[in-house]
Parts: sequence; structure tokens; C-alpha cells
Amino acid sequence: MLARFRGAPDTTHVGLLSSGKGFAIQPDATQARGELEHSHGKAHTGASSIFNNVAFRGFATADIAPTVTGLPPTVHALKNPSPVIQYDQHSHEKFAHGDPSKRAFTYFVLTSGRFIYASAIRLAVLKFILSMTASKDVLAMASLEVDLAKIQMGQTVTVKWRGKPVFIRRRSEEDIAHANDVNLSELRDPEPDSDRAKNPEWLVLVGVCTHLGCVPLANAGDWGGWFCPCHGSHYDMSGRARKGPAPYNLEVPEYRFAEENLLIVG
Repeated sequence: MLARFRGAPDTTHVGLLSSGKGFAIQPDATQARGELEHSHGKAHTGASSIFNNVAFRGFATADIAPTVTGLPPTVHALKNPSPVIQYDQHSHEKFAHGDPSKRAFTYFVLTSGRFIYASAIRLAVLKFILSMTASKDVLAMASLEVDLAKIQMGQTVTVKWRGKPVFIRRRSEEDIAHANDVNLSELRDPEPDSDRAKNPEWLVLVGVCTHLGCVPLANAGDWGGWFCPCHGSHYDMSGRARKGPAPYNLEVPEYRFAEENLLIVG
């Protein structure tokens, strides 16, 4: 049942008490409290506590909303929500603005930190890449030892090194003379024989045609060196391209003579 207030209150501004009885919402919270006590008299003690426990509708404004005092700050914030945001300087100290004169130093520190991070990332990437390369023992196993004592004069032998064929030819005096009796200006890839053979008697070449990677045939071709049957490239006694589509000379691998008759390729 709605409580009757003096002055016939507007029913459009009616709230409900937690006891189920209604009262008119006044712009002045003190006046509303007085009228509430007048309507109930003294029969209901603790009218003030009832007023503090009023369950307002959503249209109640902050001016007449009841507040509960004497609570800890955290509980007070939950029991008495307010749309007004206040900064608690006692709990959260405000920091003053930095000194503008130290801005350059701040930028220097930030830039230095980023440089250190970039250097660390670079080292990690390099370490990862180097970990995928072959180790020294693997590279040592990649070298090949060849006994030259079994190779006859004018003979060409083929060995396998790192998955590629390698030609080793023991040249005669006539072969050496033909290799040196060449006009370098006539060669498409000019290179003297002395730069291709550490020892004139021994010629070491990678047996892969420089055109499309075929394996040339030894002791063949117009110059008596090598001939590629795939597309007709001719190489002389020094492995230089003389005819056909091959653009470059046969490659000379890295090699050395460990002993007089011991050749190490790689």
C-alpha cells in the first residue's frame, strides 16, 4: 500500500521501501526523511535505518541516494558508488613531470637499450645459421687422397669428390707443349696453362661441363682433351673451352701435393 504524503505527491515520482511500502522521492533527502517519519509515526522505530536501507529504483539521482558512513574505503566504494571520479592522492602518489633538460639522456638510454637488444638478436641468428654449417671434422672428411703412383703417363682417371667427378690427367711433354702453344686472345675464357696446373705434369679438373652440367669424355674432341656429348663442347689439354656452347673453362678444384705421389683434393 502506498504511503500518503501531505500535498498529494505526484505518483510518477514514487519509490518503494524495502518493507514494500511506497514514498514519494523528494529533491531534499532531509525533507523526505521527515515525511517518512511523520507518516509512520513512532510505531516503527529505526526509521532512519529503514531509510538507509531503501532500495531505490534506477531513476533515483545521486542527490537523494542514501550513503553509508563509517566503512573502510574499499567497502565504502562498493556500497556507495558515485559517477564522480576522484583521484586519491593518499593511496596513489602523483609523479611530477620529468625535467625537460634530461630528455636527451632519456632518449640516449632508450636507443642504447634497443641497440643492445638488436645485437643480441643478431648474435642469436648468426649462431643458429652457423650451427647448420658443416663442422671442421666433416670438412676434413670431405677431402680426398689420391695415390698418383698408379697413374700411367697420358692416362686420365676419374675420382669422386663431394659428389662430383674429378679428372686427374698425367700429361706427357707433348700434352704440356700443346697446352702452352695457344694464343690466349683466341680463347673465350682466356687463362694460361700455368695458372691451371700447379705441377705441369698433373692436371686436376672438376669433370662437369660448364654449359649444362654434363660429364665430358676424356681423350676426345678436336683438341684431344675432353668432349661433352650432350651439346658438343670441346676442351683442350688444359681443360679450356675451345668450341661449342660451353662459356667457361672446366673448373680447377682446390688441391695440393702432400707428397710426391700423394694428391689431396679439397
